[in-house]
Amino acid sequence: MNLLQVKLILKELKTIGFQLPNGDLVPKHFHVTEVGKITKHFIDCGGTVRNEEMVNFQLWNANDYDHRLHPEKLLEIIELSENKLGIDENLEVEVEYQGQSIEKYGLDFKGKNFLLSSKRTDCLAKDRCGIPTGNAKIEELPIDEEPCCSPDGNCC
Repeated sequence: MNLLQVKLILKELKTIGFQLPNGDLVPKHFHVTEVGKITKHFIDCGGTVRNEEMVNFQLWNANDYDHRLHPEKLLEIIELSENKLGIDENLEVEVEYQGQSIEKYGLDFKGKNFLLSSKRTDCLAKDRCGIPTGNAKIEELPIDEEPCCSPDGNCC
């Protein structure tokens, strides 16, 4: 979900709710402690230089159980962030939330709640690493055979 979609939904809501992938709701007294633009400049395992940008919301709970963030206030915070940080409203939104560690989620919306969706790691250079794409059957190697990525190979 991109920032523009979040803003359009917020304009229609009376309350804000975030639902974790396991179905639990983030406590109603959450704060949005950060709205930021994250820039990631990296090299994948195939040697390709990549740049990614996304919008980041950080959710946090304190012991102020009467606190409620209203949709119009979050819209104000988002608009301030767009102006001060030069955030493009077409960027995807990622959400940080405190779990066992700082957990990162994708964002979607269904019914009356924003849904925090699980994110996964992935190899961005499958073709260079010899990883099959599509629905190819993965064949397990016997334990005594050499691993598929040798130290002098192209894959990490």
